[in-house]
Amino acid sequence: MTFLGTAASRPTVGRNVAALTVQRDGDLMLFDCGEGTQRQMMHYATGFAVDAIFVTHMHADHFLGITGLLRTLGLQGREEPLELYGPPGSRSTLEVMVRLGAERIPFAVPIRELEPGEMVCRDGYRVAAFCVDHGVRAVGYALIEDDRLGCFDVERARALGVPEGPLYGRLHRGQQVEVDGRVVQPSEVVGPPRPGRRVVYTGDSRPCPTTREIARDADLLVHDCTFGEEEAARARETYHATAAGAARMARDAGVRRLILTHVSARYADNPRILEEEARAEFPGSRVAHDGFVLEIPFAEQGD
Repeated sequence: MTFLGTAASRPTVGRNVAALTVQRDGDLMLFDCGEGTQRQMMHYATGFAVDAIFVTHMHADHFLGITGLLRTLGLQGREEPLELYGPPGSRSTLEVMVRLGAERIPFAVPIRELEPGEMVCRDGYRVAAFCVDHGVRAVGYALIEDDRLGCFDVERARALGVPEGPLYGRLHRGQQVEVDGRVVQPSEVVGPPRPGRRVVYTGDSRPCPTTREIARDADLLVHDCTFGEEEAARARETYHATAAGAARMARDAGVRRLILTHVSARYADNPRILEEEARAEFPGSRVAHDGFVLEIPFAEQGD
């Protein structure tokens, strides 16, 4: 995951507006696309092989960069379609963003609105939309991997006389094999399935039950932290979160790590107060900065 923009509402000298990329194997996805995102992608070397953009809500700092990015891709000779997803009611605005650059966009840009609970199924994982609390029609997105194969017990396989090579692969894929007239079942050498990773991105939002539920035991939660606790009333009024409020929810949900973003300009040059407030509630908290790159390990690999 590469954080391309971590500012709230407007860019600052050191922070651009909302955007982050997620690279999973050969897939590159973009979540939100504030103004200037294509330049951030150049600056932080994410590449432009993005195949889907997921927009959380239709506040301008989360989608104004779409036209520029599409034009850049067109000028680079892209031909492959780019999927564009948004919350309910977003289609008309997203269509305008595409039309504004139409003469430079020689590829298809299919648009789909996602209701909370709907998901986009991809190879080995899915991206699920869920309801967030931001005062407008908005969704967050959870990237949920399929379960992985269980661990293969090499020593047990050897003890059963299974020769190393293709038979190991067949057993690991759930196929029984025959060795010296005896049938070896996968269950004899393969452990139970292991969960994949779960990464949750809220966009702008106050802490809410739907986020807490989908983030339960997640490997990573990326949450709004627009304000410090001294501005808690303003956070409630504007449907944003304080760093401490997001951290309390992360703690209650049992997430492994919390990354905070969407930082108000008043904290842009010194986010330490936000990080300290968050860590007092949940030690696994960090405030992101533009260019911050994070690899999400499997739970058994540790951090």
